[in-house]
Parts: sequence; structure tokens; C-alpha cells
Amino acid sequence: MIHIKFIKKENRAVAYDNEIEIGECEFKELEDTWNIVHTLVSGKYQGQGIAKLLVKCIIENSKKCNKILIAECSYAKKVLETNNNIS
Repeated sequence: MIHIKFIKKENRAVAYDNEIEIGECEFKELEDTWNIVHTLVSGKYQGQGIAKLLVKCIIENSKKCNKILIAECSYAKKVLETNNNIS
């Protein structure tokens, strides 16, 4: 089963298939802003919406932490624009 975990101390959200890491979304923290810089999902798991779940996890947690969210990562930028920053 796929599950997403937010790991604040590592500045990333991670996707797991049971205990195996299959994807991640990383961000840089710049004072009051989080900048998503990288999103990656392992090949055999691509096309299942996992990358979108990872970005949405960062979106949800940025709101909880009162952070402005931007994206250097082209995929995350597309998700942010498509969803108007709404998870």
C-alpha cells in the first residue's frame, strides 16, 4: 500500500510502498517561504498520481506552518497553478 509521509526535519515528503521509498518531493526553506525544488517518483510507480500526492502533502503542511509556497520544480509549479494552491 502506498502512503505519504511529511518529514519536516528533512524538508521533504516521501512516498512509500510498504517500507520501500518510491518517491519524494523536496523543498528549501527560506524564512517565510518554502520553495519546492525537486519531485521524483520511481519508474514503475509513475503515472499513478503519486507525484501529485507528494506535492499536495507539501501544500497542506505549508499551510499548517504558515509558509508561502513557490516552486522551482516544473511539475510542482504546474500542480500549484492548476490547483490554485488548494489541496
